[in-house]
Amino acid sequence: MTTKGPISDFIQKYYLHFNAAALVDAAKGYEDQLNGGAKMLVSLAGAMSTAELGKIFAEMIRQDKVHIISCTGANLEEDIMNLVAHSHYERVPNYRDLTPQEEWDLLEKGLNRVTDTCIPEEEAFRRLQKHIHKIWKDAEDNGERYFPHEFMYKMLLSGVLEEYYEIDLKNSWMYAAAEKNLPIVVPGWEDSTMGNIFASYVLKGELKASTMKSGIEYMTFLADWYTDNSKNGIGFFQIGGGIAGDFPICVVPMLYQDMERTDTPFWSYFCQISDSTTSYGSYSGAVPNEKITWGKLDIHTPKFIIESDATIVAPLIFAYLLDM
Repeated sequence: MTTKGPISDFIQKYYLHFNAAALVDAAKGYEDQLNGGAKMLVSLAGAMSTAELGKIFAEMIRQDKVHIISCTGANLEEDIMNLVAHSHYERVPNYRDLTPQEEWDLLEKGLNRVTDTCIPEEEAFRRLQKHIHKIWKDAEDNGERYFPHEFMYKMLLSGVLEEYYEIDLKNSWMYAAAEKNLPIVVPGWEDSTMGNIFASYVLKGELKASTMKSGIEYMTFLADWYTDNSKNGIGFFQIGGGIAGDFPICVVPMLYQDMERTDTPFWSYFCQISDSTTSYGSYSGAVPNEKITWGKLDIHTPKFIIESDATIVAPLIFAYLLDM
């Protein structure tokens, strides 16, 4: 039996009730899935990349504890932005007290705020834009089409960003994923800075929309991947709510009901870290049992919900899985 480290020992000793206990139960359930040969999908919503989750999530990828990722376009790009522009970020600890004028002043400085952290437009957005545009254009000129994450992988692995690196490369989850060519689905990629930039080139007639593979193609890719990898089960670990989780979890009822493949197994594990309120009709905050009625989870699927801050909870669960 693998010896656990001090962080794991701490949470097992002191995290005994309520959301704390749910955290430990979910971590042990995740570990049981891996020990039983199941694969795991992790979905990233919110601003987890700007929260520097890569510092621990990259190691999860390297140790094969994540097998596929679903994330927003923002999380896809913001990990790379942090890689190339980290020293230019500005923290605003008093963000709750900012006046509209102070917010405007940040805009005029080219600082786009995500809660307490400002992303520098020139060093982050525009630095990537210059290089990714060339990769998009080269693909189009060669009659090639790729998914958003594949273009990002090409940019990272080409080495064109190396001169800008400002953090240890081992703390970039996107670089860890690129090295493994880890499958990623990025639903609604258009709702991101790079997605907006790509759309602007389409509007200007410089690129064709068809050069970028679409959300429907992501869903069909995921359907094939799920079918090929579900022999021992596939678990679903959801950080936050929204499209990053809603999109991939639907692949099971789509295969079972719409494709009439009634031998398709349900997700074999489900955990969501969320503070969304269920009483407003929020699917992001729905308790896992609701997913039974949609044909996503089985009655016997291990289900966990941790109603807390993902920036606190996710690193602790990952630390447990990494025997820290």
